[in-house]
Amino acid sequence: MSDADDGASAGATPDENAGNTGNAGNTDSAVAHAATVRRLEQSSGKLAAAAITRMDEQLSWYRAMPPENRSWIGLVAQAGIAAFTEWFRHPDTPQAISTDVFGTAPRELTRAITLRQTVEMVRTTIEVMETAVDELAAPGGAAALRNALLVYAREIAFATAQVYAQAAEARGAWDARLESLVVNAVVSGEADESDVSRAAALGWKAPEHVTVVLGNAPNGDSELTVEAIRRAARYAKLQVLTGVLGKRLVVIAGGSDDPLHAAKGLIGPFASGPVVAGPVVGDLLAATRSAQAAAAGLRACAAWPDAPRPVLADDLLPERAMAGDPAARALLVEEIYKPLREAGSALLETLSVYLEQASSLEGAARMLFVHPNTVRYRLRRVTDVTGWPPSDVRSAFTLRIALMLGRLEEEDHHS
Repeated sequence: MSDADDGASAGATPDENAGNTGNAGNTDSAVAHAATVRRLEQSSGKLAAAAITRMDEQLSWYRAMPPENRSWIGLVAQAGIAAFTEWFRHPDTPQAISTDVFGTAPRELTRAITLRQTVEMVRTTIEVMETAVDELAAPGGAAALRNALLVYAREIAFATAQVYAQAAEARGAWDARLESLVVNAVVSGEADESDVSRAAALGWKAPEHVTVVLGNAPNGDSELTVEAIRRAARYAKLQVLTGVLGKRLVVIAGGSDDPLHAAKGLIGPFASGPVVAGPVVGDLLAATRSAQAAAAGLRACAAWPDAPRPVLADDLLPERAMAGDPAARALLVEEIYKPLREAGSALLETLSVYLEQASSLEGAARMLFVHPNTVRYRLRRVTDVTGWPPSDVRSAFTLRIALMLGRLEEEDHHS
């Protein structure tokens, strides 16, 4: 070989050597990566056991869980380590981490442990893996493994949030359907013990005082209306079951023995128009009676244009009776006419004459041939017996309707 050839050959050697060095570096990295993957595979069971041991030592909520849930958490931890191994094997391949990790556990687990607890579980598992990096990594592969673990921790955090968000959406949709069933059963008068169980599943704590509030539903997304009712209820310290049925907004409110107070606390989300609160009842099954009274009052509100907003269904008894509500007719007779009749004929006669004389004490006294003070005393007795003062215009109207209905009922019995 000539000197020129030797020079040319010598000149080529550095480039070739550089290429060989790069290939050797890539080869060494690939070998270290493959060796690290094998070590991860061989250690996955030991890592999962170490993670469970640390959870048992550090997480009091984990120790308090039933064995079945602890076993599911163990499977999730093991699946997380296996998913990391597979992800580390092919870091550039898109993978559904949430499916790989959380798909091993039933959906009910998201109810058994909170998002905060799940984050603590994931953090504990990642910490166990971080402490074992030097042992797991092949020579020269520790930095790559540590960096990969940091990226994977970020991905698993996003996956955790996604799982709980999806569970919350699914649970929200299911709860909305369940709540709609309960509200519809109460309004339609078909509520039974199964609806009590459904309400309990929704967080209804069986308050002693329950009332139903009805009014017009606003246009737009009914879910936004329901959420607005929930916010109002939290502020008013009330329990609620609510829903939009057709054009009506229905709220079953628990926790207040004053139905008007409850209605005022919830009135904000209702659309314009009357809002009627039914009477207070003792439980959810009895709420049907409150709902029916509120519905009858809502239908009859047109007969009292100046009714307050909100208004009690019982304050609409005369309008409800005239609109054909049998419950209102029965209440007027049972709570006004019959107690007056049992208190003595003088009260019935005095009230009747007083109303016929346009609420004039002197006029009634002349018709009855008694002193005006006697009329005044008897009218006070009417108020004591019925709760409706005859001197009030609205009460006088209610008393007049009650007298008419009581007389008609007696006539029906005599005929």
